[in-house]
Amino acid sequence: RIGSATSLSSTIINNRLQELVKLFKERTEKVKEKLTDPDVTSDDESPVASPAKRAPVAAPVPPPGGELQGDKPAGDEHYCEMLCCTFKYRPWLDGLKNYRFPSSIDPLTNLMYVLWLFFVVMAWNWNCWFIPVRWAFPYQTPANIHCWLLVDYLCDLIYLLDILVFQTRLQFVQGGDIITDKKAMKENYLRSQRFKMDVVCLLPLDLFYFKVGVNPLLRFPRCLKYMAFFEFNNRLEAILSKAYIYRVIRTTAYLLYSLHVNSCLYYWASAYEGLGSTSWVYDGEGNSYIRCYYWAVKTLITIGGLPDPKTLFEIVFQLLNYFTGVFAFSVMIGQMRDVVGAATAGQTYYRSCMDSTIKYMNFYKIPKTVQNRVKTWYEYTWHSQGMLDESELLVQLPDKMRLDIAIDVNYNIVSKVALFQGCDRQMIFDMLKRLRSVVYLPNDYVCKKGEIGREMYIIQAGQVQVLGGPDGKTVLVTLKAGSVFGEISLLAAGGGNRRTANVIAHGFANLFILDKKDLNEILVHYPESQKLLRKKAKKMLKKNNKPKNEKGAPGDSLIIPPKAETPKLFQAALAAAGRMGGKGPLVQLRWRLKELKAMQMTQVSMGMMAIWLCFLRCKVTALPDQLQRLSLSFSPIPPKSPVHQRSPVTSPKAHTHLGEEIFSKSSDSLVTIRVISMAQEDEEILAAEISEKEEEKENK
Repeated sequence: RIGSATSLSSTIINNRLQELVKLFKERTEKVKEKLTDPDVTSDDESPVASPAKRAPVAAPVPPPGGELQGDKPAGDEHYCEMLCCTFKYRPWLDGLKNYRFPSSIDPLTNLMYVLWLFFVVMAWNWNCWFIPVRWAFPYQTPANIHCWLLVDYLCDLIYLLDILVFQTRLQFVQGGDIITDKKAMKENYLRSQRFKMDVVCLLPLDLFYFKVGVNPLLRFPRCLKYMAFFEFNNRLEAILSKAYIYRVIRTTAYLLYSLHVNSCLYYWASAYEGLGSTSWVYDGEGNSYIRCYYWAVKTLITIGGLPDPKTLFEIVFQLLNYFTGVFAFSVMIGQMRDVVGAATAGQTYYRSCMDSTIKYMNFYKIPKTVQNRVKTWYEYTWHSQGMLDESELLVQLPDKMRLDIAIDVNYNIVSKVALFQGCDRQMIFDMLKRLRSVVYLPNDYVCKKGEIGREMYIIQAGQVQVLGGPDGKTVLVTLKAGSVFGEISLLAAGGGNRRTANVIAHGFANLFILDKKDLNEILVHYPESQKLLRKKAKKMLKKNNKPKNEKGAPGDSLIIPPKAETPKLFQAALAAAGRMGGKGPLVQLRWRLKELKAMQMTQVSMGMMAIWLCFLRCKVTALPDQLQRLSLSFSPIPPKSPVHQRSPVTSPKAHTHLGEEIFSKSSDSLVTIRVISMAQEDEEILAAEISEKEEEKENK
């Protein structure tokens, strides 16, 4: 029965046998291909290191009818139970509680350290800017002294934390090794010049407040922590994309600070001489800091229009101011020029290259259309890349760093190329370093039909169009960023294959190009990858060169597809079941297959007989006149063909009577044709006989 257990088990066994036969056939085909083609290698990609195995852990079984109480879905909200209430708290707060300060800090790449240096520099700037103001101007009074002291000691706390927490944890390089040992890092800091300056910065001169009062000059050593300021500048410029902007701001701050110190000195000199005592000193009217700052600007920049000094002290002070102003202002202007020049160095190089190219084209009278395209290329390349040739920038880097940059930029695209899948990963890395970037203008030909292909193209940005058709202008396909074309030409034999279509840039297109020469130099060191690439290139070429009538055209489809051959393993199972006997499903299936085979043989024999009758009907024109009275007549009668060795030899009789037969034999006496007259005049029997020798010959 169909639903019985025996029927189901036999169906499962048969399906499993079919799967085994299919696997055996596939393995046999692979072995045959490997024996016939020695270049065949595995198509699998290079093995990747498997992650560390974990010991199996028994999963808890949930109670019936419910879930595990300890299980919580991903993204579940966090709650805190307190007394009888449940409060929701933020996950970042829990992370902050579990945070552990690092045992060692990398001063070059750690952003947390850069942030800490920012606070240290802010404390240093407080001391540098406000100590002179509090000393010279009467802004520090007994009423607000507590506010000044609070900020002062907050800055001292930042200095102290920098010494105890951060500076003793900074990594350093010794003998080429990065030292992260706590004791070694602490000893390195204690032996450094910076530790000595940090100790001087925190000298407790504030104790003299009890004797001389709160004098801001006693905090002057706090300004000696300048090393943290310069370190902060270096770290910040390393992480900024436009560091020249910060350099301009810093240089401007230098100039403003010089004017700030000069204004403080001018107010101190005026107070020493007496406010309003002469025309040269500050008269005490208006905002004292703004008026003194204005005087400092006119003095340092040497604008002129200042009142003449009267006393010797005023003359000496003014002379020192002039000399200091000229020197400081010239240094500031020179530094500003260097900063702006470094910021616009690339733009200057671009302009010089473009001017030289235009001068060259004008000298040789290049057409204006070509000149305009050259100018467009210069402008687009500069604005899109920020440079004309990126290889000039990367050539200064070590080989390993160039490889890291190339992997981040191009590996995701190149690894998707079907031609390179399964190749050695290191070979692909070496290939990435040989890629060069080229910019194509709109409607520029990337490659033309009929030319020899020696490059592979990878679209980094933009689009290209493949043209074809009778006129060569029909757009067949549009390739976008990430697409690859021309890869087969890298491994084509005989000097390269010819391009089969035109490829033009649709708008501005930035392409990566790999030359065939560079790939051959790389494959010398990777023979296995070379064999694999050669095999894949052959398959791609066969697929591309395959005629259309071989690709399963509608006219070539079979009306009756051939029957699949019975697997040999299944035949062996049926034969074993027949020898063992019994009434199993395999025995019944074997008996059914025998019946089908017998029916097929009967149909084949009947078909062969029909074919012989058609053959005799075609040859009836070669029989005597008696045979032409048969119903097997044709109109019109075709012309006689040359006599074959099997053509029948006619009998001499001309007329027949009732029951009389007429026979004819072929020249080799293997085929005999008989015609017997019946009672009706218009009916006759046609018989054809084949000798046993002919049957044996056909069977062979």
